[in-house]
Amino acid sequence: MSLRRGAVGLLACTAGVALANNYAIQPALGDVARDTGTSAAAIGLVTTAALAGCIAGFAFLLPLADRAAPRRLVAGQLLLLAAGLVVASLAHHVALLLLAYGVIGAGASVSAMASTIAGRGAPEGRRGHAVALVAAGMSAGILLSRLVGGALADAVGWRGMLLAFAALVLACAAAARLWLPAERPAPTGTYLATLVALPGLLHRHRALRRAVLNGSLWYFAFSLVWVALTVRLGQPPYGLDAGTIGLYSLAGVLGFAALPVAGRLGDRYSPRVVIAGSMAVAAVGAALLCTGLDRPVVTAAGLALVDAGCFTAQAANQARILAIDPRRGGSLSGVYLLLYFLAGALGAGLASPLIEAGGWTAAALAVLAALVPAGLLALRRDERGKTSA
Repeated sequence: MSLRRGAVGLLACTAGVALANNYAIQPALGDVARDTGTSAAAIGLVTTAALAGCIAGFAFLLPLADRAAPRRLVAGQLLLLAAGLVVASLAHHVALLLLAYGVIGAGASVSAMASTIAGRGAPEGRRGHAVALVAAGMSAGILLSRLVGGALADAVGWRGMLLAFAALVLACAAAARLWLPAERPAPTGTYLATLVALPGLLHRHRALRRAVLNGSLWYFAFSLVWVALTVRLGQPPYGLDAGTIGLYSLAGVLGFAALPVAGRLGDRYSPRVVIAGSMAVAAVGAALLCTGLDRPVVTAAGLALVDAGCFTAQAANQARILAIDPRRGGSLSGVYLLLYFLAGALGAGLASPLIEAGGWTAAALAVLAALVPAGLLALRRDERGKTSA
């Protein structure tokens, strides 16, 4: 399967728009809680529901990337995402909101399909660059989601913000239908057989197991730090509104800027070198965050370094996974991302309890405690003296 000129750029935009919907509501969670009569602790489950939906999408939808035409698959999943956003905009009770965000998360998992399609369609020697470009789109989506989501929530309310994102998703669906390849990959078996084989992939490939453990550690840290930041800045003595909290997401611009460089490095050097260096950068950022939230410049610098490290490591990790067996890229990525987002859901779910138990310091120390072993694991060599994949 080859991609038309500009298709990788379209996939990058689609991935960013889709993934943004998992995070755009975070700065407005206080407004959502007041509007729906929900406690602050319970409304934090919205982020967890989105991540749980992503996990389901990775398990049941991402393997379809090895079987279905990209044109139909990406457009169809974006329609599912838009439907979830519309339902969420109409929710007046937390139960319906959580259900809708499960659907939104499942639809947002199309971002991983975009990465798989881009990597599979890239010429040999350019896979890292293609995957990094889609990862840049994903990071831009995460980066801008909180900023745009917070600004829109202040301007038109959180319900209007969700409808605006639904319209943007529909525009991406139309573009995907027109521009992505219509041919199907050659299937390696039935869909049910593909699902049954997923656990075996983890057992069979040491490189996949290492990638899962590495990625889970840094995504646990990434999810924890951003949810904890939102919760803490909304509390006294800060009491910031959604728009102001969303401005902190601009700190992630460093991660976005670093991704093209990471793609080139990933094509030239071992992924473990890129990952180890990325985790060192992220750990420095976490150490800065451990100093507290009273100095916004230091907080922004810490967030920038954490984001840069996590984003660049993820680009290298996904290129490594696709290289294991490009024909099964969707299935391999599905296994990886299912466990990766489980770790993210755990981090998001622990954010509020950590803030309540030990304040911001406890949350920041937990982030640092996850990033340091992730970096050490990337440097580890196996018992034969060869570098682990």
